[in-house]
Amino acid sequence: MYSTKEYLKHGTLFLLTIVATTLAGGEWLYGRSILSSEQPLTWEYFVLSLQFSLPFIGILLIHELGHLFTSIYHKVKSSLPFFIPAWLGFLGSPSIGTFGAVIQMKGLISSRKKFFDIGVAGPIAGFVVALGVLFYGFTNLPEADYIYEVHPEYADPDYVLAEDEEVMDFELGYNLLFWAMEQTLADPERMPVMSEIIHYPYLFAGYLALFFTAINLLPIGQLDGGHVVFGLFPKKHKIISLVVYTAFLFYAGLGIISPFEDINYLALALPLYVGFLYICYRKSDLSNTNKWIMALMIAAIQYSLVSIWPDIQGYSGWLFFAFLVGRILGIKHPEVIDGRKLNQKRIILGWLAIVIFILCFTPEPFVFEQ
Repeated sequence: MYSTKEYLKHGTLFLLTIVATTLAGGEWLYGRSILSSEQPLTWEYFVLSLQFSLPFIGILLIHELGHLFTSIYHKVKSSLPFFIPAWLGFLGSPSIGTFGAVIQMKGLISSRKKFFDIGVAGPIAGFVVALGVLFYGFTNLPEADYIYEVHPEYADPDYVLAEDEEVMDFELGYNLLFWAMEQTLADPERMPVMSEIIHYPYLFAGYLALFFTAINLLPIGQLDGGHVVFGLFPKKHKIISLVVYTAFLFYAGLGIISPFEDINYLALALPLYVGFLYICYRKSDLSNTNKWIMALMIAAIQYSLVSIWPDIQGYSGWLFFAFLVGRILGIKHPEVIDGRKLNQKRIILGWLAIVIFILCFTPEPFVFEQ
């Protein structure tokens, strides 16, 4: 079905992604880097970092294989999974070693059922494995003094951060599922705070898997969640996709424009921001006039809310993803020839996928403070 060249290309990307995520894991878990002379990533720490990269990439692989095997079952031609390695340590920037993985659908998907099955199979499969990884991580936490192996300075009661020492304050945000599993499975005496989860490979890998599951299940356009909503509500998909995308974009940019900024800054930033919002709607069904109206309306409401509540803030980290969805993927869903209603089992599975999205979505997944 696939040529030797395709297997080599996709297999090479897969292996490079494992290496990249292992390098990133060494940085997060142990503060070790192949570029560091003070704390180098030795072979020993590279092997230890596989505790992060293998479960993490394994979950992504299961997700993509869910799509692939379902497309094969429905006789829809597709590519093998494309893994995207993205280790940014050479730039001095934190990364998780990958931008994720995708498969490209090359054949015509003629029915709602096929779109739904292919769309829902990936996140459901990956979610089940992520649950297993997190269960293991929460029930096999190391002793509380494990953190001193990573941060020996914590054991020194006289340790004080030097004035010229820069440390990035980073923590993960809670989602409902991670919080619930922590409360029910973890030993409170061993459970780390959210700023230290990055040093616990199975918890960190599972958390990232939930993050990728949630963004794939956003009920927008041709994301997996978009396919699910198209299957459940074909006549309402357009409005659901537009409303959810607008809410997502609104939350992402809330606080970007503030009336308390310098007037010269606002004179430049405000038109650029409105233009950015307009571009985000470029691949929607809205007329050109309505795209501008949406962009201006979002900016005006955000500006007004900040003027009333100066501390109100969204999560700007979502802006890039919102741009990719709106400008590249689009918020529309292709029509199908066969629009017959889904059976009861698929409807239940669709609602289960929506529940999984709610459980996995994190409003502020990664919080950096310098």
